[in-house]
Amino acid sequence: MASTTIQVSRETRDHLAALAGERGLTLGQLVQQLAEQQPTAEQRAERLAAARRHVRDVIGLGISDEEFDQAPDILGNIYRIAAAKAAAARDAA
Repeated sequence: MASTTIQVSRETRDHLAALAGERGLTLGQLVQQLAEQQPTAEQRAERLAAARRHVRDVIGLGISDEEFDQAPDILGNIYRIAAAKAAAARDAA
């Protein structure tokens, strides 16, 4: 495997080295894991297109991308409801 040098501050290097050590990884392995966990805009767009194709196939309806874009943010709404309930429970305690 070819390697390269990435210049970061000493503080950042030390922080990454500590994280890598806690996880039993080398610094290079940690950076590789972090990079793999962060998809590029192109990868996110590909995943979105694949997810929409899957939904269309499962439901069997011709839902356009515009219809997807106008649909309510169900997951976002669930997160907001859960956060509100958690805050209410915390305030009641």
